[in-house]
Amino acid sequence: MFVHPQFNPVALQLGPLAIHWYGLMYLAGFLTFLWLGRKRIATLNNPKINTKLLDDLLFYGVLGVIFGGRLGYVLFYKAGYYLAHPLEIFAVWQGGMSFHGGFLGVLAATLWLARKQQLPLLQLTDFIVPLVPPGLAFGRLGNFINGELWGRPTDVPWAMIFPRVDNLPRHPSELYEFALEGVLLFTLLWLYARKPRPVGAVSGFFLIGYGSFRFLVEFTREPDDFLGLLSLGMSMGQWLSLPMIIAGILLMVFSYKRAA
Repeated sequence: MFVHPQFNPVALQLGPLAIHWYGLMYLAGFLTFLWLGRKRIATLNNPKINTKLLDDLLFYGVLGVIFGGRLGYVLFYKAGYYLAHPLEIFAVWQGGMSFHGGFLGVLAATLWLARKQQLPLLQLTDFIVPLVPPGLAFGRLGNFINGELWGRPTDVPWAMIFPRVDNLPRHPSELYEFALEGVLLFTLLWLYARKPRPVGAVSGFFLIGYGSFRFLVEFTREPDDFLGLLSLGMSMGQWLSLPMIIAGILLMVFSYKRAA
């Protein structure tokens, strides 16, 4: 059994300026996105997918993550509360972001860029999705450093006590997500995307992979206290992941049938 180290969330204090570990994790994710993106561009023979487009993807993708993530949290998790307190929607410093909302925000930004560059949407998403898992991994490390999104009580040998929560041994679910949604998904997706695939297949692979890993990890993650478990004993994260898995399967089937 282990005890969470209870890291200081502030990595560096420069007078009144506090640099948080979570912010550094986002920065690391963005830089990795650019680095891997340049590697992928070098393997493609498409002049429209270039470093200028990569920079635009990062800029508009960040906006999609922020606005989509916040609106997703508001709508998916606390719609009733924010309907009664609409001004608090803008209080992002209080926390509250949704991956699935951020995903939809990035998808909207990608759709806009695809139309602007006159590129097929799925061709662009096939380029983007292998670059995403490292950012997810860094984000989960940020969650672990902050001691948030902890797991459910358990008696597994590697259980961890989160003193800021209680003294119960719990699953370190942030590290499970780091390993599955970040490291493993990146490895599988990067290897799969190295060879020519039908347009849309790489995007479908990402949807299936992320949705499946997130669905599984949710069995070990403590559900939000204001929601608890929903229908069929599943969490909101699981219900939001199911459409991703289904869409990914349909997209891969469609992609391979169209290419046949």
